[in-house]
Amino acid sequence: MRFTGLSAFPLTPLADDRIDEDAFTAGVRRLAAAGVDSITALGSTGSYAYLDREERARAARLAVENAGDVPVVVGVGALRTSHVLAHVEDAQRAGASGLLVAPLTYQALTDDDVYGLFDDVTRNSSVPVIVYDNPRTTHFTFTTELYARIAGLPGIASIKIPGVPTGPAEARAHVEGVRAVLPEHVTIGVSGDAFAAEGLIAGCEAWYSVVGGTLPEVALRVTRAVRDGDPEAARAESERLAPLWGLFAELGGSQRVIAAVAEHLGFARRSSLPRPILGLDDAQRSSVARVVDDLGLAEGL
Repeated sequence: MRFTGLSAFPLTPLADDRIDEDAFTAGVRRLAAAGVDSITALGSTGSYAYLDREERARAARLAVENAGDVPVVVGVGALRTSHVLAHVEDAQRAGASGLLVAPLTYQALTDDDVYGLFDDVTRNSSVPVIVYDNPRTTHFTFTTELYARIAGLPGIASIKIPGVPTGPAEARAHVEGVRAVLPEHVTIGVSGDAFAAEGLIAGCEAWYSVVGGTLPEVALRVTRAVRDGDPEAARAESERLAPLWGLFAELGGSQRVIAAVAEHLGFARRSSLPRPILGLDDAQRSSVARVVDDLGLAEGL
C-alpha cells in the first residue's frame, strides 16, 4: 500500500502494569470512526520498547481487530535483529498492513548495521516497511545517503523523517532534497507534530502523528486543509495549537503530555505509561488540562 495522509499513533495505555485492553481498543475504534488514513500501533507513543513479545503481539491483534477497514501499521523495533524478526512474524500473523522499523540500540550503530537491519526485515516481510527516523529516542541519525540506500530495498514504502525546518522555503528545500534520492513509490512522512503542517505543505505525503492518535479530529483538520489546497488554513490550525506544541517541548516530550491529555479526557486511567516513566506531576497535569480546555480539544469527541 501507499502510505499517505494521516497515520495516527495511539497510546498503549497500561493499568496495573498490564495493557488496558478496553482503553486501547476504544482508542483504536475512535481513530477508525474519525476517518484517519492509517493507524500505527506500537510506535514510540505506544510504548513498544517497554512491552514484551506477548504484549506486543496482543496489541497488534487488538488493533487490527478493532480498526475496521483502516490499515494498521505495527511497530516492530527491538535491540536484536532476531527479536525484530519475531515481532515481524507476530505483526504479519495479526494482519498488519505495514511495519514500522526503528533502529533501536544500546551500542552505537553504523550505517552498515542499520542497512543490514532493514535488509533482514524486508527479506522476512510480506507487507510494506516504513523506515522510522527518530534520532531523539534511538540515538541514531540517518543521512540522506542512507535513506537512498535503504529505499532501494524491495518492500520499503515510506520514510518517517524528523520535523522539517520552520521556514517554508527551507522546509521545501529539505523535503525536495530527500525526495530527490528516493524512488517515486517511497513516500515521505513528517513527524514532530509542531512541524507537520509545514512538512505537508512542503511536499511530505504523510503525517505520522502523536496528537492524531488521541485527538484525530484535530490532526485531520491540518491534513485535509493541505489536501484541499488551503495551506494557510493548515498553518492557522497548527498555530492555534501552539500551546500544545509548547507543552511537548517544555514537559519532556510528546508522550508524557499526550498521555496526560488522554487521562484528562477519560480515555485512559491515571498513570497509564509504563514504569519507570512516572508521567507528569499534578502541577504539570493542571497545565495540560488548562490547554486542552482552553483550546476546546474535547469538543466533538
